[in-house]
Amino acid sequence: MTVLAIESKIVALFVDMTRENARSIARRVAGDFRAGGFEVVDGPRAADAALLITVGGDGTLLRAARIAVQHDIPLLGINTGRLGFLTELDEDDPRLADLPALVERGLLIDQRTALQAEYGELRYFALNDVVVRKGEVSRIVPFGLRVDDGAATQIAADGICVATPTGSTAYFLSAGGSLIAPTVDAFGVVPLLPHTLFSRPLIVPTHSTIEITSDLEGAQAHLECDGEVLSEVAPGSSVVIRCHPKRVRFARTKPLHFLERLESKMLWGVSIKDPRR
Repeated sequence: MTVLAIESKIVALFVDMTRENARSIARRVAGDFRAGGFEVVDGPRAADAALLITVGGDGTLLRAARIAVQHDIPLLGINTGRLGFLTELDEDDPRLADLPALVERGLLIDQRTALQAEYGELRYFALNDVVVRKGEVSRIVPFGLRVDDGAATQIAADGICVATPTGSTAYFLSAGGSLIAPTVDAFGVVPLLPHTLFSRPLIVPTHSTIEITSDLEGAQAHLECDGEVLSEVAPGSSVVIRCHPKRVRFARTKPLHFLERLESKMLWGVSIKDPRR
């Protein structure tokens, strides 16, 4: 990990405004930074900021990541949601009171690969995953899947999910995908509710080009990035997914230990008899 050197005393806040707790913590954090001589701006005006701080859950951080990548700004998440797997600090963490000083001393930078979904002339960013799924139809739909220049495979399913290592603990995991450590240079591909007894997740290199074709006749499929529907996909058309040209930079107060995070946040490896379950 590299160290973040602050060149301008400007921080940006991206806040889940639907939650009073998030708004309250954001006001406190903003006050602490201003008392420390920092200028505080909101997320959409983050172009000149040295750090983008999110206050909310993992969804808040995923939305802010689009701004962070656009302006090449590191992200630091404060969790006020349920899980907070991607965020750095929980709302009751005592280090919150010292956050301006921690930023000035230098934070560690954890770089993550992201995805770029291409549909027609449009380009979409995703930190966690890209999903192409059937629209408002109840029947199983055939999807074509091609990796690089290989032959297309037909998969009867509700859709296909492509995930980064960061996103392997999210929807990809729920769909039966493997956990992928953040430092692994790979993406995961998994069908959603496939109509087969033999479907398994696929792990491919990050330099792969993944093409998903909707073979649903007479109805639209949906293109989703990080859980948001961003476009309809016309019958017979394709979505191309590649590694995004930029990396997402997470700001850390200390090195991230992936297995420890899995255990603390998702109870991975914890006995079923453990009272935490």
